Amino acid sequence: MPFVNVKVIEGVFTADQKQDMVRRLTDTMVEIEGEAMRPVTWVVVEEVASGDWGIGGTPMHTADVKALAAGQAAV
Repeated sequence: MPFVNVKVIEGVFTADQKQDMVRRLTDTMVEIEGEAMRPVTWVVVEEVASGDWGIGGTPMHTADVKALAAGQAAV
């Protein structure tokens, strides 16, 4: 039974975007393992509090991720 756990920083993705992640990741797993696995494929999107995630020793915040997504340097 596949279990996909996606962790994102809170406030970056909308509810619709997170639902899209669940659908598309499920579809991807089904492409790999076969349609029979769809009913038992679990996808969980977990939000990590802004500032509780670090990269290279530097805390990342919601604003940092949004800036990166917009093609700007993190603040």
